Amino acid sequence: MSAVNVLAASLLLALVSSMASASDPSPLQDFCAAINDTKSAVFVNGKFCKSPNLTTADDFFFTGLNVPRSTANPLGSNVTPVNVDNLPGLNTLGISLARVDYAPDGGLNPPHTHPRGTEVLLVLQGTLYAGFVTSSPDNRLIAKVLKPGDVFVFPLGLIHFQFNIGKTNAVAIAALSSQNPGLITIANAVFGSNPPINPDALAKAFQLDKQIVEDLQKKF
Repeated sequence: MSAVNVLAASLLLALVSSMASASDPSPLQDFCAAINDTKSAVFVNGKFCKSPNLTTADDFFFTGLNVPRSTANPLGSNVTPVNVDNLPGLNTLGISLARVDYAPDGGLNPPHTHPRGTEVLLVLQGTLYAGFVTSSPDNRLIAKVLKPGDVFVFPLGLIHFQFNIGKTNAVAIAALSSQNPGLITIANAVFGSNPPINPDALAKAFQLDKQIVEDLQKKF
């Protein structure tokens, strides 16, 4: 094998290894409570770190997930995240939480993905129809009706949703394998991008009339 081929093979192996291990960075210290003051911090793992000697219990504390949130919106749902932005002590730990409230008779956490985290959903109240779609070429729907005490997992990066099929409010807690898992809501991303995607392209992609696409873009 020539030297060029050996170098190319080595680079490819390094790239594959890097992709295979992609995840939140492992902690290099006991903790790294996030801080916005860049003048007195060291930059690691995506957030500046407060000096360990200056951390307090409040850096590792969040309250309020017991409080119901309003679902008076077009989707009938409300997500209360607990991530590194409002719980600094999560920095570098690779986990986060969210409370999700659903309105009766159709409250929807719409199809979305978390590009940096797998999600485990625990239903506390109500009845949810939840599922995810596998990647191409199958695009297979894997879904189930969930009741209080049920747990369902949504693999990293796959489109998933939850829909309240019950007559009462529903509540769930989501745990995610990233301190900042990210969120891509499919409808918002496709029809509400800034600047807008060319409607001709979307009309062809979704096999819709161009006017329908333009109406959807106005909604988002």
